[in-house]
Amino acid sequence: MRIEGRLATVAGYVAGFALLFLVWHLAATLLVKSVLFPPPGPVLDRAIVLIEDNILQEQIVASMRRIMQGFLLGSAIGIPIGLAIGSFRIVRWLLEPWTEFFRFIPAVAMITVAVIWFGIGEESKIFLIAYTTVFVVVISTAAGVGAVGRDKIRAAQCLGASRLQIFALVALPATVPYILTGMRLAMANAFVTIVAAELIASNDGLGKLLWDARLFMQIEDIFVALVALGLLGFATDRVFRFLIRIFAGRFNATV
Repeated sequence: MRIEGRLATVAGYVAGFALLFLVWHLAATLLVKSVLFPPPGPVLDRAIVLIEDNILQEQIVASMRRIMQGFLLGSAIGIPIGLAIGSFRIVRWLLEPWTEFFRFIPAVAMITVAVIWFGIGEESKIFLIAYTTVFVVVISTAAGVGAVGRDKIRAAQCLGASRLQIFALVALPATVPYILTGMRLAMANAFVTIVAAELIASNDGLGKLLWDARLFMQIEDIFVALVALGLLGFATDRVFRFLIRIFAGRFNATV
């Protein structure tokens, strides 16, 4: 039954994408009818050419490498900060203003600062991805700690658990679903940010591909990059959900 359910899920995904491309084809051929909005066929042909020339693979690898490095760095910073904010009132008083201040400054607005500080190399992109990741993870983690049931904590206290044991064995496991949800949301922000960063200052990546295609009015290249971003985001989220089931299923994370 489990295999049948997985097959049904895959079939649903395939049908959903087929419907998406069908609607795209009908809109491009019947409604818009413009060279600025090509149907899927020419875009697929151009994607094949880019793949054969090893161009598309290089851009995807460059963008995904930056996304993963910045995402892991931001998550590694955000999780302990969120745990501290949710667990200790004095830490919340001190760090909550920082979080609320910086999270309303979008990563796109920090591109210029990142380029000034780190140049146009890899460090500026990784900084921007970490920046857009950390605050989402902090808020989700802190909210998870605050949502831990008081009855669970009292039960652990009645059994003689110390504060450290309550944190490690009660609060932290109950917070895992919130942490993972925050990381999933942060991953979506990472995709948005990397494109913006690569549009401004980069020698490779999908954002650079978009920028070059815009300059030379290569419309098919633009749509190849957009489709690649959408498919990569979908695949990354599915992999993330699979890893949650494997490594965090015991915490009943919502996936």
